Amino acid sequence: MNEHNDSPVWFITGCSSGLGRALARRVLASGHRVVATARRPETLADLAGDHPERCRALALDVTDVAQVGPVVAQAAAAFGRIDVVVNNAGYGVIGALEELGDEQIARNFETNFFGAVRVIRAALPILRAQRRGHFVNISAAAAIANYPGFSIYGATKWALEGVSESLAAEVRPFGLKVTIVQPGPFRTEFVARSLERAAERIADYDPSSGKFLRLIETMNGQQPGDPDKAADAIIAAVAAPNPPLRLVLGKYAQDKARRKLSAATRELDASIALAPATEFTAG
Repeated sequence: MNEHNDSPVWFITGCSSGLGRALARRVLASGHRVVATARRPETLADLAGDHPERCRALALDVTDVAQVGPVVAQAAAAFGRIDVVVNNAGYGVIGALEELGDEQIARNFETNFFGAVRVIRAALPILRAQRRGHFVNISAAAAIANYPGFSIYGATKWALEGVSESLAAEVRPFGLKVTIVQPGPFRTEFVARSLERAAERIADYDPSSGKFLRLIETMNGQQPGDPDKAADAIIAAVAAPNPPLRLVLGKYAQDKARRKLSAATRELDASIALAPATEFTAG
């Protein structure tokens, strides 16, 4: 393929493993171009080597404030534009809120939330000038309804979703789109490699957050979700004329979302019964 190739250009963070790597592979298999990033770019050598004309591998630590802007600019220069920005870099931290250390909490937000915000802000001038582009922000089922032990991890994803909702309204006049991906359990290395445990263990929390940790550890390697199929669903959503704001992936997450919506309706009805009117009375 030559430099005039007009296939879409994807910029994807966190491509060393898991969903990010599966997405980079499937995007390349679709004939698109990819700028794949990871903290250790050597982990991406096979992707770039197999597709030398359509893939660039760049080092990116989204927590490095000084690095994000230049890397996004380098990505845009590589192929002349960026069409899709995927914020996938992140990791989980598990433990009851009281068990987690201040540094653990700050670091998780720094990667999962502030890192994604930095990438978005660096890419916005490029996509806004193009008057086309798509932001894909990878969230989690914990942002549908959270679990004991995922207070901080879930909070980072809730925060990212809040930003994404506002961003979607802000950039719509420019022809830009935003999709939040809410995956259920997929067979990646999230539990084995990307899940940090609490700095302290408190026995009182064993029946709640401790039980949840044991559950997800037993699921490791048995998750029902296929990362390649998740990647294909994301590619299809980006190609759709009217992509959803939220893309819920997998039966587990879809069932969870339905239960959450039903519970929210019941809570609203109960709230209205307690406080039917709180406005000033006219007259």
